[in-house]
Amino acid sequence: MRVITVPVFQDLNVIVFWGFGFLSTFLVRYGFSGSGFNLLVAVIAIQWGLILNGIESWYYRRTIRIDLRSLVVAEMCTASVLISIGAVQGKINPIHLILMALLEVFGFVLNEWLLLTLLMIQPLDCIMVLHIFGAFFGLMVTWILYRKESEGFEKEKLDCKTGLFSMLGAVFLWMFWPSFNSILTDHQFPERRSGAVCSTYLALSVSAVVSVVVCALSSPKGKVNPANFQSCILAGGVAVGASMSGIRYPWEAMTIGLTAAAVSTVGFQYLKVHMLFAFECHDTCSVLSTHGLPGLLGWLTHLLLQIEQCDDHTTAIRFAVFHICVLFITITVSLTMGIITGVLLKWDTWRPPQDKKCFDDQAFGKFEHLAVRK
Repeated sequence: MRVITVPVFQDLNVIVFWGFGFLSTFLVRYGFSGSGFNLLVAVIAIQWGLILNGIESWYYRRTIRIDLRSLVVAEMCTASVLISIGAVQGKINPIHLILMALLEVFGFVLNEWLLLTLLMIQPLDCIMVLHIFGAFFGLMVTWILYRKESEGFEKEKLDCKTGLFSMLGAVFLWMFWPSFNSILTDHQFPERRSGAVCSTYLALSVSAVVSVVVCALSSPKGKVNPANFQSCILAGGVAVGASMSGIRYPWEAMTIGLTAAAVSTVGFQYLKVHMLFAFECHDTCSVLSTHGLPGLLGWLTHLLLQIEQCDDHTTAIRFAVFHICVLFITITVSLTMGIITGVLLKWDTWRPPQDKKCFDDQAFGKFEHLAVRK
């Protein structure tokens, strides 16, 4: 991983605490809880990630090293958690969120250890699958915790003010996403760092344009859905992050951004509803379309680009098998840990919120202005 500087660390902090935090404020009566719980989950997950990532150091040296690099690695693990909680946002209480964060960080570190032990994957490449891991983990948890009332929660809606704050979070994520992807590059090759920034920026720019176009074309009246737009403008950055090492030319990054935005926008428009009725899986923030599908597209693109660069068929076949094993292990660990977490959170011991109190700040705090609002 590249040498970490304070500005890079600050950029990642903006993404984790400001970007994801404001992005979670879109629900009309859940804005305070969405941003506040994002902060709570993030700080707990970072501390837990520091401990788990430092177990090996503790075993051999009886110390856990804490510096900017270890903090950044822990925050990358936390980003996967913040992706997952989008699938269950508004339907679980803070205790659920804390337990979910602890178990998911453990699962993410376990997946990294398995990839490093079985396939000799470097930590750099392990972190690249965080979007896939987070999306499928969250989907399994929300599938286990499905409620019949999910087909029409009364308070699951947006308004002008919360939508504006959510758009602000999306813009900050869009602005700082090149830093997020460039953290994954090796410091020994400065040209790769600048290439990662440029590739991500080009993919994000194309994603923003394509998201608006596809959203307008898929609307009967040709109007843009702000929730759709703000969720899908990051698709290109997600896909490029998963295929960073295979991109050599700007047009490849732009093509990835175009395809990822189209897939993400169409998925957001139709997939969420079909998953609800067909699989009884209520994905609040549509993390499958926003992170899961672009992450899988980036993985596939990386596979194709690397095969194209192979000199002979034997090397290409070996790399393909190797790459498929990485995805198989990641999805297996993600789904398994998601099922375990969902079953644990389903216990009545944790006092899940009633259906009528879902997506409501008043269920978790005292908000006088909401007490009189109908």
